[in-house]
Amino acid sequence: MPAKTPLERSGLSREGGGGRVGGVELVRGLRARGWVLALLLTVASAAGCGERTGGSDPDLTDDPAQEATVSTTPEDRRAQPAIDDLAARLSVKPEEVEVVLVEGVTWRDGSLGCAKPGMRYTQALVEGTRVRLRVGERTYEYHAGGATPPFLCAKPTQ
Repeated sequence: MPAKTPLERSGLSREGGGGRVGGVELVRGLRARGWVLALLLTVASAAGCGERTGGSDPDLTDDPAQEATVSTTPEDRRAQPAIDDLAARLSVKPEEVEVVLVEGVTWRDGSLGCAKPGMRYTQALVEGTRVRLRVGERTYEYHAGGATPPFLCAKPTQ
């Protein structure tokens, strides 16, 4: 009985039926698939390496300083629930609510920057949003984080 090849010992080739499957045919098939996979990965990674341009998408910018700016426009989606809530509380039209600030924050704990005396909160960092609104001369602050929607924070602690 002839000595088995490494492919035969690994179980990647087998004999039977109408002839041998494995050996050179198996290696060629794997190499061909490997080249196709490598080509696809190269094309996919090259497609993601193109130069970013501002284009028509306002969220894309080439200026790193501009990427870190805080949105203060009323159109900011994160502010809309707070605007609607404050307008309802004060019985005013949403158009009368001025957006002063909308910023992403990392809250120190589960209080989301609005801790109440005597309460205990999870001690974990929470990604969230601070929204500052103005109606007339008075300013209101809304906090949100995790799955918690924006809520009015009468006495911000952070």
